[in-house]
Amino acid sequence: MDNFVNKSTVDEIKARFDKDVERFSNLETGQQTTIDAAFSMELIVDSIVACTPNLKTVLDIGCGAGNYTLKLLSKKAPLDCTLLDLSLPMLQRAKERVEAVNTGIITIIQEDIRTAPLPENHYDTIMAAAVLHHLRDDQDWEEAFTKLYHLLKPGGSLWVSDFIKQETPTIQQLIYQERFGEYLIHLKDETYRDKVFDYIAKEDTPRSVNYQLKLLEKVGFRKTEILHKNLCFAAFGAIK
Repeated sequence: MDNFVNKSTVDEIKARFDKDVERFSNLETGQQTTIDAAFSMELIVDSIVACTPNLKTVLDIGCGAGNYTLKLLSKKAPLDCTLLDLSLPMLQRAKERVEAVNTGIITIIQEDIRTAPLPENHYDTIMAAAVLHHLRDDQDWEEAFTKLYHLLKPGGSLWVSDFIKQETPTIQQLIYQERFGEYLIHLKDETYRDKVFDYIAKEDTPRSVNYQLKLLEKVGFRKTEILHKNLCFAAFGAIK
């Protein structure tokens, strides 16, 4: 059982992202540590367009500086976009960037997805990029997935790109500690690897792809799709 006592609070996570707007304003990656970030983003937005020919409403949770919404708008516009994030500076940057390319309605909400007042059966699609790994215990995960299910219109889709863990400890050691560790050292050095591992241990509580797909089906989604997985990052979706 995970011990969440020493994990970052919502306010601590918010404070970190308030200071990191410029880094997350890179449309192609958002951050170096995320493997295949641009590839996963492209797959997700193409999947949304393929699944939803009459796409009109999108909710981007943990939107950051708006990269995913911008990529979607490059394929399908105009859209009514709801941008949700803990960080007001992130939301302000996202709104500014999205307004420049979109004539649809833009709504910004500074809130945690778990408590945000949002309309049910309203969105054609929901995007969740590098945000769900901040959920904590099993109840937290199930309640969040249940809420996302109810926010979607019938036939709507949820798409996730996120940091994940393995179910088997030896495979987790191989994929995360060894292979991802090597990737981080290659990016910079061992000190950088240790810094990244430290903030992951402090801030994140990832779950496996299998765990999340089973949970998506449990809360009501009728179909799930795995788009891509590379080491400890994956892109996948579910259709209501």
